[in-house]
Amino acid sequence: MFACSDPSNPNKAKRHSIILVPKETRGITIKRSLSVFGYDDAPQGHCEVLFNDVRVPTSNVILGEGRGFEVMQGRMGPGRLHHCMRAVGCAERGYEYMIARVHQRTAQGKLLADQGVIQDWIAKSRIEIDSARLVVCNAADMLDRGDAKSAMVELAICKIMVPNVALAVLDRAMQAHGGGGLCQDFPLAKTWAYLRTTRLADGPDEAHAAQLARIENKKHPELIAMIARQEKTVEDLKRKYGVVDRAKL
Repeated sequence: MFACSDPSNPNKAKRHSIILVPKETRGITIKRSLSVFGYDDAPQGHCEVLFNDVRVPTSNVILGEGRGFEVMQGRMGPGRLHHCMRAVGCAERGYEYMIARVHQRTAQGKLLADQGVIQDWIAKSRIEIDSARLVVCNAADMLDRGDAKSAMVELAICKIMVPNVALAVLDRAMQAHGGGGLCQDFPLAKTWAYLRTTRLADGPDEAHAAQLARIENKKHPELIAMIARQEKTVEDLKRKYGVVDRAKL
């Protein structure tokens, strides 16, 4: 359980703790299981849980009181990457179903695979999946070389880009299957539902985009200085070789 253990701490990052709470502990009530897009994910899914005067030993606090965000940040980097790796696999699986389907169905007298729009979907999907895979590999390499903090940019890019790419590919695969893509006869709809949750899991897209923008914006002093150096070099070269800027004539 992630809980606010010290709400008055002036350091907001030190206010929360992660505590192990066995489900048999007195005071815990599992009110209901929650579905995702109507799918029942039990026992792997999530539940609405009520805590009423629940008590556990202080030894159940992970790492120490007030270190909840520290624990989460250390674990969530690899966790986010794991979600992205699974998303690439889901996209590849959906792509395989799409290729198989369009070579088994016809429209207007020819295979779906020969329709221009389908060919465009196939080409886009291949490019997007391979691009997403390379982004994941780059983030994994950065993570291996350092830690989650040193790979924050790469992980944020991964977390924003990869689920959206996978959802786009799955959407095309579902569309290629027609009504079949929306029912339980194929795994596409359930896979799409799973992928849609990854845009919220471990932080919504918007939070990662804001973090990525903040990190990138911090580069502005060196970028402004670099551009000024480049402009000075250009002017120096013009004077050296007697180049006249006609736009200023």
